[in-house]
Formats: sequence, C-alpha cells, structure tokens
Amino acid sequence: MNMYQVLKRPLTTEKTGYMSEQLRQYAFEVSDDANKLQIKEAVEKIFHVKVLSVNVISMHGKPRRWGRHETHTPSWKKAVVTLAEGDSISFFEGV
Repeated sequence: MNMYQVLKRPLTTEKTGYMSEQLRQYAFEVSDDANKLQIKEAVEKIFHVKVLSVNVISMHGKPRRWGRHETHTPSWKKAVVTLAEGDSISFFEGV
C-alpha cells in the first residue's frame, strides 16, 4: 500500500486542537486495512517527524434517518499519533 493511500485526511476538531497543542498528538482518518507500522511510516515520511506511538480506533457507523428510510453512515478507522518532543506538524498549526 502506498503511504499516501494510508492517510486519508487529518481530523481537525476542538479536541484534536487541544491534543496537538498540549500533548503532541495528531489525529488522522486512515485506510481500513492499514496497520500501526504502516501509519507510523507514512506519517514519518510525509511530515518528516519522529513518531513515538500510534493508537488506532475503529469508528462504527451510526444509524441515520433519510425521510422515512433508515440508513447507516460508513464505518471508518481513526489513528492518533504521538510525536517526539520538539516535533510538530505545521499543517495543524493555527487551525
């Protein structure tokens, strides 16, 4: 799997903003079949940082109503990456 296919998009919320400023942790939506080693290598090569740990969470889809029809949002995978002291990802700065 290509390293640009592993990371789908960064997650930017109030909670991830706090995590990036205070805890040096960044959150990404990742491919469903990516593992921790692939995520670590992709973040290190794309952003040129040192990754200390990777936590992966499977986010299950939620039921949604569309008129009288009930559907489900798709399930997806989230990764929280902890960086070494002094490293940061400038993509998240000021968001």
